[in-house]
Amino acid sequence: MEKYTPHEIEKKWQTKWEEEKTYKTEYDPALPKYYALEMFPYPSGNLHMGHVRNYSIGDVMARYKRMEGFNVIHPMGFDAFGMPAENAAIKHGVRPSDWTYSNIENMIRQQREMGLSYDWDREVETCRPEYYRWTQWLFELFYKRGLAYKKEASVNWCDTCGTVLANEQVIDGKCWRCDDEVHKKDLSQWFLKITDYADELLKDLDLLKGWPERVKTMQENWIGRSEGLEFQMEVPELGEKFAVYTTRPDTAYGITFVALAAEHPLVDKIIENNPKAEEIKAFCEKVRNESEMERTSSESEKEGIFTGIYAVSPFTGDKVQLWITNYVLADYGTGAVMAVPSGDQRDWMFAKKYNLPIILTLQPKDRELKLEEMTEAYVEKEGVLVNSGKFTGMEMHEAQKAIIDEAEKQGFGERKVNYRLRDWLISRQRYWGAPIPIIHCEHCGPVLVPEEDLPVRLPENVKFEQGSVSPLAQCEEFVNCTCPKCGAPAKRETDTMDTFICSSWYYLRYTDPKNTEMPFAKDKVNYWAPVDQYIGGIEHAILHLLYSRFFTKVIRDAGLVDFDEPFKNLLTQGMVIKDGSKMSKSKGNVVSPEEIIAKYGADTARLFILFAAPPERDLEWSDQGVEGAFRFLGRVWRIVQQFEGAVKGASDTYDVSKLTKEEKDLRRILHVTIDKVTEDIRDRFTFNTAISSIMELVNAFYAFYPENGKTVPELNAGLAREVVLNLIKMLAPFAPHITEEMWSQVVGEGSVHAQKWPKADKSAQVQDEIEIVLQINGKVRDKIVVAAFLGKDEIQEAALAQPRVKELIEGKTIVKVIVVPKKLVNIVVK
Repeated sequence: MEKYTPHEIEKKWQTKWEEEKTYKTEYDPALPKYYALEMFPYPSGNLHMGHVRNYSIGDVMARYKRMEGFNVIHPMGFDAFGMPAENAAIKHGVRPSDWTYSNIENMIRQQREMGLSYDWDREVETCRPEYYRWTQWLFELFYKRGLAYKKEASVNWCDTCGTVLANEQVIDGKCWRCDDEVHKKDLSQWFLKITDYADELLKDLDLLKGWPERVKTMQENWIGRSEGLEFQMEVPELGEKFAVYTTRPDTAYGITFVALAAEHPLVDKIIENNPKAEEIKAFCEKVRNESEMERTSSESEKEGIFTGIYAVSPFTGDKVQLWITNYVLADYGTGAVMAVPSGDQRDWMFAKKYNLPIILTLQPKDRELKLEEMTEAYVEKEGVLVNSGKFTGMEMHEAQKAIIDEAEKQGFGERKVNYRLRDWLISRQRYWGAPIPIIHCEHCGPVLVPEEDLPVRLPENVKFEQGSVSPLAQCEEFVNCTCPKCGAPAKRETDTMDTFICSSWYYLRYTDPKNTEMPFAKDKVNYWAPVDQYIGGIEHAILHLLYSRFFTKVIRDAGLVDFDEPFKNLLTQGMVIKDGSKMSKSKGNVVSPEEIIAKYGADTARLFILFAAPPERDLEWSDQGVEGAFRFLGRVWRIVQQFEGAVKGASDTYDVSKLTKEEKDLRRILHVTIDKVTEDIRDRFTFNTAISSIMELVNAFYAFYPENGKTVPELNAGLAREVVLNLIKMLAPFAPHITEEMWSQVVGEGSVHAQKWPKADKSAQVQDEIEIVLQINGKVRDKIVVAAFLGKDEIQEAALAQPRVKELIEGKTIVKVIVVPKKLVNIVVK
């Protein structure tokens, strides 16, 4: 018997698949399609076990759907722009392109060694001019539609990366990439108007039935739609008015001061001729350098400076102090907050610190609040208004509507919808990114690069120095150009685009990757897309997934696609954990996929990582589990070899009525397994339980395997063929190499991956006999085998007739007999 040699087998089939382009997919609108996609990686040079898990999940779905008869598109590419390549250029003196392409080459080799069924003819690399030409073309599409603009703004700045970051890329006050502190900086930057689509992005979350609720909730919270009142407050001393937005108009009669953001435009007016001007300037500068997390946390110290100026509450006519604080942000709401200390914890902390007045405006229905006894704000969203003029005694939700109505009637306010979401800042002061296709002309202003001149290529001769100035700005041959409109000398835009722009549309390019006339042809993109199953990490719930949804909607509105959402179904796989924490180099607990493949083969690596946990859960690494997966594949290999002769000699049809009881049991287990594995893959993505069912089938099959000299019943050749062929087919999506080899051995032609997925024979699943557990007073005392068709009364009769039962209940009174069909009989006696 041949030994299972995974490395020989895997190399053989990987070479054959590559040479024959086995997984190349053609556009064919006559066939039903399935688009399986894993999030493409950054080309860091090495795959980790998280990649292996992500890609294995996607590959199972792609292979299964092919066997189900779908025309499957399963592409791969690389999100190839970004800071690490530029940092490598700074550190090692290599060109970012050389570093990137070298890493891509290595990662493709690793992916091929995993036996992934990618159509490599569809590969995209976002740093290639033939790709970023269309990224620039899409930027121009946004610009023409009024969705791209440049403005001066206070932006998030990372000193380590030497660039700005979008709000979504600041996680807990730190840079999403390097994890260093972020601070504010005033710069002129390019933005995309994602806020124009805020309502639709929120509403269409309801369309995403196949997305995890957790991800939809994260997006809903990030968009942060709120309905409230925007009203004007006067500052008589300055002859100015400013707007305040609140979602709690029911508390408006409790305003005791106003809190302004340090960046609020009114601050400049306040400082004019103000005896505290220098003190106010110093405070504002300090606040601007604090992180957003520090400023907004309910736990952080609340600080402020009284301006010496008063505003007037339009609700009461009272003068209230105007303060500049560190806990109000300029880019949320209006940058001015009506402070009601009794109803907001941050206002409460601030008022207590600076000894400012507090007015109680809301009483809960079940108890009475007294200011002198309160130790914190009352923030529950239920109660009755007090100290609120004519609205006193009104239930708070009724009062909200009534107070907005009154503000509109009096003309000082209006209903307003607000969002937490801000426009997407896409400028990056780095080299290794898609250049923004804008030319700045003194006469014409910003001018789009003509489409026929795209792409604006990255120059090669640039200097890489850590700092705040874009390397492109130092390259005169890139910067200096001619205005396309007037022909006058002009300057190119030297910022590049956020790399999340590249990944916001790559899934569409895969559908038509060689197109030189358009980003993609409409007929092809509408056939293949949207993606049927998308797989990737939860960390992209806001950044990439929100941006991709936005891009799809803009592209749809431009008439380029006919669908609303990019990804029908989303699976967010869990992390790979070792020794209780996420694998990382810093913790020294990394297991290399190459190490596992070198020792056991790719099929073992895939099988273990799919079997060890449900895909959405974190997976605890286990060396014993890997060894167990390898042993299991060895068992499958041996039993298929054992019955190879019988399989080759038998026909696909045979007389099942002549099977023995043992053979019928095996056939029943086979067809139950087919149903279970099908449902686990197709409906539940519980690959671990699918593999477990296949293992149980193999265990049952081994009852006919004559190992260690044991005597076993002879197996019907037709049944042997049926079990072997279906076992190989079911295992094929999980372990593609060994199954391809076994199929070639026992069938001799075709690929197992081109076969039809097995269909269960329901009649085979019916048991002739079943084992029933016999209990007396809940304790197991015996077992009997009865005909499967017996009813409750007949099962009870058979149970009571058993000698062992008769013996145990002799002289006792039967209180009742509980029959659970196909499971147990419990005889209750006293």
